[in-house]
Order: sequence, then C-alpha cells, then structure tokens
Amino acid sequence: MPDPILPDLLRPGLDLVFCGTAAGRRSAEQAAYYAHPGNLFWRALHAVALTPRLFAPAEFPQLPALGIGLTDLAKHHIGNDDELPRDAFDADALRKRIERHAPRVLAFTSKAAARAALGHATGYGLQQERYGQTQLFVLPSPSGQARGHWDLGPWHALAALVRAR
Repeated sequence: MPDPILPDLLRPGLDLVFCGTAAGRRSAEQAAYYAHPGNLFWRALHAVALTPRLFAPAEFPQLPALGIGLTDLAKHHIGNDDELPRDAFDADALRKRIERHAPRVLAFTSKAAARAALGHATGYGLQQERYGQTQLFVLPSPSGQARGHWDLGPWHALAALVRAR
C-alpha cells in the first residue's frame, strides 16, 4: 500500500479530531491539511477559539499540543469529492483508527464526509451515533466550493462541546 497523501495526526488523549473526505490538490502539493487559500478551516478554528492564533496550513503538526488531531477518509486519493473513485473512502479503516485512539469528539468537516463514513445522510451538529466512546459531530464544509452552505454556528457549537469537559 502506498503512503497516505497526508499523514494522520492521531494519538491517544486528543479532545478533538477533524475528518475530511480527501486531500485537495493544493493540500497534496503542500503536504498540509486544508491548504487552499479559499478554505476557511484554519480561520474557523481561530474564530471559535479552538486555536489561540491563526495557524498556517503547514503548521498542522502543532495541533496535537492543543488536543486536536486530523485525518481523512480517502488516504490515497487527491481531489474534489466528485473526482474521487467510488472506493476511495475507507469508512472501516477510519472507524478502527478512531476507536484505537479514542478522541473525545470526531468532527466531520462536511456532510459528504459524514455520509461517506456513516453510510447515511445527516444534519449538522452532534450525532446520536458514536465510534466506541467517541462522540460524532458534523460541520459545514470550510471548502471555498461550499461557500453557499457556510455557517460558523455549528463550529461554535463544536467548540463549546469540546470546552465542556
């Protein structure tokens, strides 16, 4: 199996892990999560006070020190969701990684990621389902291509959930 496009940023004891679908072209080129300048991920993290300052995508390896991890569903594919092959998403592998590392919360960074992982459509916010002890949360996509659906409200709700230990 080839190396993943982006490495998982997972370890036991994390409060929060974000999960997207797959690395975009810019993220793959820069070897950094959410690297496209139009992506609101890093700005959203700072806006809801999950990070103490605005991080650059290349600084993603610093997130575990803040209790935050990163992963994605398609570890070996690059591109927009509509460009990915049907078998790109490995929901079983994601579930195993999350159950092994047991973060408090797994946040899907789009409804598409949540649907691919859970096998059904879902709304934003905290979900009834869990992966082991890990709570699941669905966020509006920070991608520039999803700007019409952007809402920082669920990101604030996630931050409040993470802070409420």
